[in-house]
Amino acid sequence: MGDGRWGGAGRRRFAGRWRSTGRALGRVIVVWAVSTLTLLLLAGLLPDFQLQSPDGDSLTRTAITAAWAAGAFGLLGALVWPLLVRALLLVPALVLGLLGFFLNGSLLLVALWVTPDGRGAADPETAVVVAAVMSAVASATSTALAVRDDDAYRSRLYRLTGRTRPRDPGASADAVPGTVFLQLDGVGHRVLRDAVADGLMPTVAAWLAAGHRLTPWHTDWSSQTGASQLGILHGSNEDVPAFRWYEKDTGRLMVSNRPASAVELQRRAVCRTGDGGLLSYDGASRGNLFSGGAEQVALVLSVAARRGRRNRSRAGYFAYFSDPANAVRTAGSFITECVREAYQSTRARLRHETPRISRGGTYPFVRAFATVVERDVVVAAVMGDMLAGRTAVYADLVAYDEVAHHSGPHGRDTDQVLRRLDRSIALIADVAEHAPRSYRIVLLSDHGQSPGETFEAVYGLTLKDLVRAGCGLPVPRRVRRTRSGSEARDAARDALRSALHRPVDEGDETARELPAKPSEPVVLASGNLGLVSFPDVPHRMTREEIDRRHPALLRTLAHHPGVGFVLVASAEHGSVVLAGDGTEVPVAELTDDGPLAAFGPGAARAVRRTDGFPHVADIMVNSMYDPETGAVHAFEEQIGSHGGLGGEQSHPFLLSPPDLSPPVGEGEELFGAEQIHRVLRRWLRESSGPQVPLETTPPQPDPHRLPADDPHRPPDDPADGSARPPTGPAPADPTPGPANGSARPPSGTAPADPTPGPADGPARAPADDPTGRPLHGPPVRDEKH
Repeated sequence: MGDGRWGGAGRRRFAGRWRSTGRALGRVIVVWAVSTLTLLLLAGLLPDFQLQSPDGDSLTRTAITAAWAAGAFGLLGALVWPLLVRALLLVPALVLGLLGFFLNGSLLLVALWVTPDGRGAADPETAVVVAAVMSAVASATSTALAVRDDDAYRSRLYRLTGRTRPRDPGASADAVPGTVFLQLDGVGHRVLRDAVADGLMPTVAAWLAAGHRLTPWHTDWSSQTGASQLGILHGSNEDVPAFRWYEKDTGRLMVSNRPASAVELQRRAVCRTGDGGLLSYDGASRGNLFSGGAEQVALVLSVAARRGRRNRSRAGYFAYFSDPANAVRTAGSFITECVREAYQSTRARLRHETPRISRGGTYPFVRAFATVVERDVVVAAVMGDMLAGRTAVYADLVAYDEVAHHSGPHGRDTDQVLRRLDRSIALIADVAEHAPRSYRIVLLSDHGQSPGETFEAVYGLTLKDLVRAGCGLPVPRRVRRTRSGSEARDAARDALRSALHRPVDEGDETARELPAKPSEPVVLASGNLGLVSFPDVPHRMTREEIDRRHPALLRTLAHHPGVGFVLVASAEHGSVVLAGDGTEVPVAELTDDGPLAAFGPGAARAVRRTDGFPHVADIMVNSMYDPETGAVHAFEEQIGSHGGLGGEQSHPFLLSPPDLSPPVGEGEELFGAEQIHRVLRRWLRESSGPQVPLETTPPQPDPHRLPADDPHRPPDDPADGSARPPTGPAPADPTPGPANGSARPPSGTAPADPTPGPADGPARAPADDPTGRPLHGPPVRDEKH
């Protein structure tokens, strides 16, 4: 089996060399063709430069002569020019620069001399001009072709960092390995398995064949990036009921991908846990909503609202685009992606594909930002972190999530995105071989996506219209589409504002979502999860209060065919779940059977936990879910959605190398982002890279925690309002160190970790030689199957 594995690796390397050779040969042919056209153009413009015999030639004969001369000039330049430069190293630089023009002209005269029948001719002065133009055109063409080639880009990065050769395994035997966490936003467990089976992700397939573990996990009820990433990076996503929600005590609309909201959510998480985050020790956070306590940040939303020198998040853009080659590489891909989206949306429209939503306006540019700009900047930052030897890196690649919202989670559009994501993973994995320390690369996702027609497309009205009808309020005749909560759309807008040093205005959405009258309900959509709140009532309304005020509302919602179930507080039962068939189950008695049976294992646990949040809405509405088709109905303008319960959206994945301990015991399952945080922390400890806890201070009460006598407070919530045993509150983003990372501790040392083992089980003791263990292990093992 081992020989077969290495034989397979050898075949992949052989195939890779052939692909690299083919791309290089293609660039040579293109440069040759462009040089030939340049010669023909110059022959028509310059009177002393000719490519024809004195009697004249046909166009075909002239083109052959130009191609011959262009090829000869390129070949002479590749073979003779380096020898001439080496022979003239002692010549002063200025003289050598001037002499270069004449030497180049001489090479062109030789190239014209060797053309068939001597048809090419030029005066020496003209030859110098033609050679200079030819060299400039050939160089520009070659550069434009190479900047989009991964191999050329990677080689150039190695030259810039001085690491042109792979790392010597013996030289880094004593250095503890680093860890890179790559989050493939929105890629569910099933999507990843299908992509591997269909050959879309050969890099991931090779890892699985080499023994990496693929483990599915269950999200919380709020299956979206804000809740999942906050739990993964900071260990607590308590009181995050949805992507967007209304807080009665502050009158504030919280939106997970708004800078001010991200800052507050991170602050609350740090206050609860008393710890800076997963990346507190020598970490880097790239393209995330939250910093994870990292000193090195780029494109991190929770620091995007800062203005001035301390906002180093936007510096990621400037650091990347300050390199002209990067700018050319990304600009070309950006234009290509816009054209690709225009073609794909037109094709879907002409073929009358369903489900389908509008993809016009600025969406092609938003998609290109997510799939090209953000990807390139984040991948470059991660590779830089690895070459700098950082201990822990967490990065989010949002390309798939953005495209799946508008094209659906399955299909040709998303298949192409998955292929390019695999190329990015391969690029990062190859760079790891040149890093000063070995790296373990962990792939994971924050949620999946469930397909389906929008609620409005199926039933002709939005959730807001249905709620208003149930309240006896007027419903507008012309229905306005519910705004999509696309992370990439808002990230593109906020990135542009941040780059221009303009404050990010969040008042527009607040004014748009809040009702004109306080007595009217606030209706918010988070994928297929809806939230209804009554802002004029300071507390969470009970079922009895809602029935007295709007007798038909709960019945209208629970009995609608597009609604799966409704959660509402009850003075009699604490809280109850209402279903369309008239079923009413108190939350305390809720199981995965009954009204939640279709939503799978863990649904009751997720609903019960959310019910205890201080800022849970008065009414929580989850759309229907069809187990046969996997479809849900999003309350937003999305045909691939996430945010609630139902289908693939609740089942992301965790892909780990075999030299890390299993994420969960045999026969057990992972539930919730907070448990994923504990697994990742355990793996960092196994790598001898523990997190540094913040300075110990007395526990601090959380102002947003429910009182001890509140019936909705979870039973495991401390009555004194303190968090789990903390080491003290701290600001969401610790004061950064030097931008060049000079203050970072040596890669081979790390302070001891005084914190106890994770709640998911005892941590495995680190190996005596973490870099001596094989990077590849037994055949693929899927923890689920």
